[in-house]
Amino acid sequence: MTAKIITFGISKGGCSKSTSSGITSFLLSKDEKVLAIDMDGQGNLTSFLTGEYDICNAFEEKTVLEAILEEDARSYIIKIKENLDLIPSNDFLATLPRKMFEKHLRLDALQKALEPVMEDYDWIIIDTPPALSEQTVMPLSTYSEAGSFAVVMFDGSMFAYYAIPKFLEIIEGAKERYNPSLKTAGILFSLIDSRAKENEVMLEAIEEDYPNVKFNTIIKRKASTRRLAIEGFEGNAELRNALEYYFPFVEELKERVSQKQPQGSN
Repeated sequence: MTAKIITFGISKGGCSKSTSSGITSFLLSKDEKVLAIDMDGQGNLTSFLTGEYDICNAFEEKTVLEAILEEDARSYIIKIKENLDLIPSNDFLATLPRKMFEKHLRLDALQKALEPVMEDYDWIIIDTPPALSEQTVMPLSTYSEAGSFAVVMFDGSMFAYYAIPKFLEIIEGAKERYNPSLKTAGILFSLIDSRAKENEVMLEAIEEDYPNVKFNTIIKRKASTRRLAIEGFEGNAELRNALEYYFPFVEELKERVSQKQPQGSN
């Protein structure tokens, strides 16, 4: 097997990138082998999956930063549970651009780091920071024979609405320079307040601007989903309720990336 790569991103914070990439990794690992990669120095995905919040000490020199600089991820993969592994991150990832410059590394450095493990997994799920940086462009530039895909997050706000075309430009740039197989799997609505009246207006705007790109699934924020960061996945009595909207999303994602030309692809 060769892993399909799914990168969650948008150049705006608070759009559920870490939560969505973490839950997607968890659900996919029920039946297939998954490697989650945290490319955000805040380490939210790392904390979400491990329950560890002192990430600078817990994962000192054991992160994706070292994996990229050594161009070999194998020593930095930690086991979360059966079929689910993680390459963690911490604050020191902020030094990546300088260290890449010092070592003369290019934006394909993450791809080189993953080459030794690409055939060990069915899926590689990558969380990215809410900014244009090497940490965002490198995942999008990572090629896989099985396909590389971007999920564009959208929280229903005007700020995120105007961030979408910018992120699509980043995707197109990575596709042209490094990763010709890169496709946009779709725009995923993760609504801050599902009761807000402006959601319908924003939904119509996305449909008009990006026809057939939006995922049919809409993630509605729930208290039980927010509590996952506290309660975790194992032994969580409200887990099914917390994941309610992610079950159909993951099925839709699997269907889209299995197509030769997924909906909304660039």
